[in-house]
Amino acid sequence: MPSRLVKPYGGPLVNLYSSDERTEELRQDSRDWPSWDLTARQICDLELLLNGGFSPLTGFMTQKDYEPVCQNMRLADGVFWPMPITLDVPEKFAKDVKPGSRLALRDPEGVMIAAMTVQDVWQSDPEADAEAIFGTADRHHSGVDTYLSTDRTWHIGGPVDGVQRPVHYDYRILRMSPDELRAEFIRRGWRRVVAFQTRNPLHRAHREIALQAASEAEANLLIHPVVGRTQPGDVDHYTRVRCYKAIMRHFPQHTTKLALLPLAMRMAGPREAVWHAIIRRNYGCSHFIVGRDHAGPGVDAEGKPYYGPYEAQELLKKHEEELGITMVPFKNMVYAPDLDKYLPSDDVPPGTRTLTISGTELRQRLSEGREIPGWFTFPEVAHELRATHPPRVRQGFSVFFTGLSGSGKSTVANVLLAKMLEMGGRPVTLLDGDIVRTNLSSELGFSKEHRDINIRRIGYVASEITKNGGIAICAPIAPYDQVRKQVRKAITDTGGFILVHMSTALQVCESRDRKGLYAKARAGIIKEFTGISDPYDIPQDAEVTLDTADLSPEESAQAILLYLEKQGYIGPERRSGAELLESTSSRS
Repeated sequence: MPSRLVKPYGGPLVNLYSSDERTEELRQDSRDWPSWDLTARQICDLELLLNGGFSPLTGFMTQKDYEPVCQNMRLADGVFWPMPITLDVPEKFAKDVKPGSRLALRDPEGVMIAAMTVQDVWQSDPEADAEAIFGTADRHHSGVDTYLSTDRTWHIGGPVDGVQRPVHYDYRILRMSPDELRAEFIRRGWRRVVAFQTRNPLHRAHREIALQAASEAEANLLIHPVVGRTQPGDVDHYTRVRCYKAIMRHFPQHTTKLALLPLAMRMAGPREAVWHAIIRRNYGCSHFIVGRDHAGPGVDAEGKPYYGPYEAQELLKKHEEELGITMVPFKNMVYAPDLDKYLPSDDVPPGTRTLTISGTELRQRLSEGREIPGWFTFPEVAHELRATHPPRVRQGFSVFFTGLSGSGKSTVANVLLAKMLEMGGRPVTLLDGDIVRTNLSSELGFSKEHRDINIRRIGYVASEITKNGGIAICAPIAPYDQVRKQVRKAITDTGGFILVHMSTALQVCESRDRKGLYAKARAGIIKEFTGISDPYDIPQDAEVTLDTADLSPEESAQAILLYLEKQGYIGPERRSGAELLESTSSRS
């Protein structure tokens, strides 16, 4: 028997939703208040503030609470709380908000979710705070990069009054509040509940960890995946929830429950593990599973992990008595084929053959259409993953040209367009710089701000084309590295991205200038002209580099096609054994 019986269902919950009468009064009063449109992360935070998931917090933190949380993981009154929960805004907005005023907090559609009483407005030091929260200010850390990639360095703190729940149209029956989940545990007669946190699809090793943890704790099992923001590159939550629902039949029916958590993760390692435990206590759990490198973002540029493998377990173990939730520690599991079982990686007998597949290898297998072995995952999960992540030959992608005016971007892009249309199989769209300027950005000039807006618009359209399985061929000048990287990130979240640098020298480009643009730029008639009076950032991350002084348009397009074929975006499709069997069965 476990040595300590934890009181079930946690402590009292904060409930910040107003009565119907009060709600109507707030809606009427809010017509005269300033409004803030919440970001995706802020909506997640606000939902968990309002429903008690972040108990004992009653609003977004003031500086009085924020600073000790960053430095010592405690609120000003000494209560343990490891993660800053702030309403971050740009300076311009913060300057117009005064302590004692009210603020309407709205979703992207303008619906007021909550009213905030402003108690504090202050500016933080992002670099110093990142160092305190994440243990590093390294931008290679995904949580740090997200934290620092914003101009919202000002914060507004104060209590909130809930007007309505954030609207979710997906998986509503699985989105249970802390009160609802506690009531469900009581209805089922569950006194001991162990929570399993995940932001990834569940495979056989995860099932083994969860079931063994439940057995060790003599507890029922809550599968409680995060469906808010996670780490860039993670499987989207729609696919993951389909996987979770499919795998539930492989768990004991009467002792396992699936529910969803609208949490925006920070990837803060040990701090985050303790935070997750507090949240699960609020949801009524008595135990919480912590595995190896819990909520870690991976490794730095030199391949070194940001956190120790069991640092999260050590921190939670230190505070579990105070927090009122018991940790169930677990190590990585590996498959021993000769024993036909999963074992903790540190407990494998000497000489035993083991197998494992990393997340990187799984993504590679999916992109190449290779088999996903049955020992690794369940057929239902593999089916869902293949449906959402088809092999590259069936994925959408964007070919994004960049280069000086006259470098050959439009000409080569048109040749590539013809070649791709000739191949068929996917819709192809050309987003040429002049075409976009005429149809999407006619009101924009050529200042850096307007150039960036133009490129972001191209990137947005290209990402939508890519997401829906099409091919976008983009041919703007795109002179600035920072916005090119932003476009790359937006598109790689949905499919493939290939940056083509037209490295043709300025002198060659100028000699081809039929419109006389370079001459006008040198004469000062045209201002802010790339290569003359405005800089061009030579890309260091281009997949293909072409100098059309030495290559014909056909040769240049062929070089791109060869790269696409090498990467698997075009060419014959490789099908997995499971897909071939499925296809044969359907024909028979």
